[in-house]
Amino acid sequence: MEPTTEPKPLSLKANMLWNSTGSITYLAFQWLLSVVVVRLSDNYDAAGVLALALSVYNIFSPIAVYRMYTYQVSDVNRENTVGEYLTFRVITTTVALAICMVYSAVTCAPSTLLAIFLFFLTKGLSLLIDVLHGQDQLSGRMDYIGKSLMLQGAGTFAAFCITFGLTRNLEAAFGAMAAATLLVGLVFDAPRTRRFGAIRWGIAPKKALHLLGYCLPIVIATIACSATVSVPRQMLAWMDGEAALGIYSSVAAPVAIIQMGATYLYNPLLTNISKLYADRDASGLRRLYLTIAAGIALIGVLCAIAFEIVGPWVLELLFGPSISDYTYLLLPVIASAILCAFTWFANDVLVALRCFKGSFIGNVLSAAISAAVAYFCITTWGMNGVSFASIIAFLPSALVMTAFFFKLVAKPAPKEDDASPCDSQPS
Repeated sequence: MEPTTEPKPLSLKANMLWNSTGSITYLAFQWLLSVVVVRLSDNYDAAGVLALALSVYNIFSPIAVYRMYTYQVSDVNRENTVGEYLTFRVITTTVALAICMVYSAVTCAPSTLLAIFLFFLTKGLSLLIDVLHGQDQLSGRMDYIGKSLMLQGAGTFAAFCITFGLTRNLEAAFGAMAAATLLVGLVFDAPRTRRFGAIRWGIAPKKALHLLGYCLPIVIATIACSATVSVPRQMLAWMDGEAALGIYSSVAAPVAIIQMGATYLYNPLLTNISKLYADRDASGLRRLYLTIAAGIALIGVLCAIAFEIVGPWVLELLFGPSISDYTYLLLPVIASAILCAFTWFANDVLVALRCFKGSFIGNVLSAAISAAVAYFCITTWGMNGVSFASIIAFLPSALVMTAFFFKLVAKPAPKEDDASPCDSQPS
């Protein structure tokens, strides 16, 4: 029986606290997987397959996500129901999985295909739960989101550790993660989202086509951004084997804190950037952009110093003494992470200002360069070539998107009925 009254919304502060706590907890458990898989293995092969599965998933996850969470949580007039968003997410995730498996069959070893499929399945189930979270956010109950992310993080981590510890079979461990994710969605999330109304599946073809067309440019841009990092990693696995990718990914795992730190720095300010643009405050926009860029650089420098001092010790503590021969990978990984973080920032600013053209060009450029130089870089510098390929690709991309930003803020903000300032907004 459906409830007659909806749960009362929480305060903005409480919602932010629950969401942040849940997100950090989930990311921490996901990161710990890269540690546990090394600790429970006799070599780096399983870690390499895990890294490969994650890299391939990251290339095609933008198709599954389709930037719809932002669209959904801004749907304050409830133009689409949660059931329509769920149905659309099933469509995009199924398409993404199909394309991913075709791509994997062509570019990856046959022995890794089942692991890639099951890893994508786990993530796909989580993306369906993400639609329920969109409804929770619209209704002002992000405590449901935070608790769900904690349960997903802890549940999938426990399922992986127990199953892999008993079987040493990565496919079985991914299957257990998928089951744990599904259980959280059915037992925890679905009943709570139903408190805001019934969930009825189905979407009209016209609506689905509209959503597909509207977000397509930035979906392609997001795929390209992911490919900039993923393609060199795949190239390393293809050239030197999964163990080499496992080693590289293990060294790179702690450095992800740079990208996460940068994201936490600028994400709350994207609304301010949009407001400054709407107010036509060009000087304020430029000042804020450069301030955030300086903040990202400062985070990078501080992390570089910290990792130079304690990085080898931390890596040995996490992964064991066998990793000590590869600490030379740290500095190029850090440089790559800093440029990647800035590119994410420049891209998100352009998307926030609806300059889809700048986002598209900048990210496609980085993916093209990465694909072009990856083989040469890895042949020349070995595992460090993955980092150098990303650096070479991200640098011009960041410059191009920054140029689009400064050109954009020099123009007056468009009225609501005008076309996008970059002439890229789909009709």
